[in-house]
Amino acid sequence: MAVRTEILNAAQADMKLTRIAFEIVEQYIDAKEITLAGIIDRGYDIAKLIKQKIALISPLQVELISIQIDKSNPIECEVLEPFHAANKSIILVDDVADSGRTAMYALKPFLKDLPEKIQLAVLVDRKHKKFPVTADFVGIQLSTNLHDTIRVAIAKDLSLSAYIE
Repeated sequence: MAVRTEILNAAQADMKLTRIAFEIVEQYIDAKEITLAGIIDRGYDIAKLIKQKIALISPLQVELISIQIDKSNPIECEVLEPFHAANKSIILVDDVADSGRTAMYALKPFLKDLPEKIQLAVLVDRKHKKFPVTADFVGIQLSTNLHDTIRVAIAKDLSLSAYIE
């Protein structure tokens, strides 16, 4: 059995998401609306939590959409709701940014519509990028070994924790 070390407990993860929500509100202080695009499954759940936190601190309208990516063939990527990205500010949300591959391919459905801005929010950011993708909103940044795996666990009540294995 692999050794599992907790890097964020539920309370710490909640504080990280609260900070991300405040950072988003600060950056979009003059905006009327943004779109949080969560990568199914954990990224979408994290986006849902960020949306709830933004609603508590700001009148900023947040549209929530989901993105499905085939991990074995990431070129196959789709937004699951009807959505047009033209002139919109989009924040792509995922649980862990590792190589940058998932985030890079998740941008594909938006690029044909010429969005105003696209940013990335992640709970955990690793420093092993293979693609030129940098997270704009980060809960925690880690330098890990290449063989380490970061897992984000989400309970039924949507409380989060993160582990390194």
